Amino acid sequence: MRGLPEGSGTPLRVALISEHASPVALVGGEDAGGQNVYVNELSRHLGRLGHEVDVFTRRDDPETPEVIEWAENVRVVNLRAGPRRRIGKDAMWEHMPEFRDELLRHVLRTGARYDVIHGNFWMSGWVGVEVGRELRAPLVQTFHALGATKRRWQGADDTSPAQRLAVETHVARHADRVIAHCPEEHRELVEEYGVDARRIALAPPGVDLERFMPVDRREARRLVGLDERDNVIVYVGRIVPRKDVRNVVRALAALLRSSDLSPRLLVVGGEDERPDARSTPEIGELRRLASELGVGERVVLTGKRQPDVLRYYYGAADVVVTTPWYEPFGLTPLEAMACGRPIVAAAVGGIPYTVEDGATGLLVPPQDPAALAAAIGSLLVRPRLRAAMGAAGRRRVEERFSWDRCARRIAAVYRSSLQPAASGAPSP
Repeated sequence: MRGLPEGSGTPLRVALISEHASPVALVGGEDAGGQNVYVNELSRHLGRLGHEVDVFTRRDDPETPEVIEWAENVRVVNLRAGPRRRIGKDAMWEHMPEFRDELLRHVLRTGARYDVIHGNFWMSGWVGVEVGRELRAPLVQTFHALGATKRRWQGADDTSPAQRLAVETHVARHADRVIAHCPEEHRELVEEYGVDARRIALAPPGVDLERFMPVDRREARRLVGLDERDNVIVYVGRIVPRKDVRNVVRALAALLRSSDLSPRLLVVGGEDERPDARSTPEIGELRRLASELGVGERVVLTGKRQPDVLRYYYGAADVVVTTPWYEPFGLTPLEAMACGRPIVAAAVGGIPYTVEDGATGLLVPPQDPAALAAAIGSLLVRPRLRAAMGAAGRRRVEERFSWDRCARRIAAVYRSSLQPAASGAPSP
């Protein structure tokens, strides 16, 4: 292990548990998204700081080796739990006892020792509470999304296991430290889960500033196949109902009816490299809606694109949009700002924390296509304002949302969990 950078503190051995979101998985699938990015980037940057990280995840392919040397000081440990094939995360709860037992067997077999356990998502948090007792290591917990919020927004459409809220509350109250990504999550943890505020640390995720960077708009449009003379609105992200890309299609139709503008909407995401409604049902709904509203020719669906090329899709935009019903944090606004593009976003969840309204973009109510159309239109006719917002967005992510900054914050939380008495928090 190389020496620690100045100010990094004592090197730690970390068991980072992420049952359904492996850093090895391709980002962009139904259950592969922000948490995969978080686990990948956080573990890599902790490793660069000199800490040793083992990422424990579920093995979903019999050909996958048990241990993968993933990055400097980072290993991915694939545990047998349930069928060795891909299953949705909502089907994993019944396999968590096996996951816990396999983790403990790995520790016993290898003699590994960990200073800190870091649970990611509620199921990994349950495993963390269980193995923490055996390993006598403190648990730091990141939920990524809270079940109470999901149930409030999705109601009967919530597919989470029935035990989720009870287990989530148990984990929240037994973890030595809980990480909140934004002030809204901090509030929910205190008010809805009864977590002592002294045990909550605010530590937002970051964005890869070398992968997501400003590029020349003309070059970006040439690479993605768009006319440089068009006004272009871009959505990047998962194509699922709660992201409400339908709201953006409705706003596009409203904008075409109410102004002389004739922008094109580029929708990037899905399960496959091609926009296939069989693998991504919401793509079929978007096509149907666009046709009904008479804007089918103005909507371009690309399918999934890999992170290394996404900066060209962001870079092709005059305006980037994201208007989900709810959003625990939201990485795509950070990526858009890192690429120097203004963003119009729904004022939900963590988005008002990342997007500075009037400075790096505009915030609008969710599920309000008229408000969204007005905000987009106000930016499309003001190129200087768009440029100023894009530049301000890049500065904001450089100053506040780098992965190095995130990793240093998390490492400080780890160290605080080893000294509960000094922080005034209860002992494990």
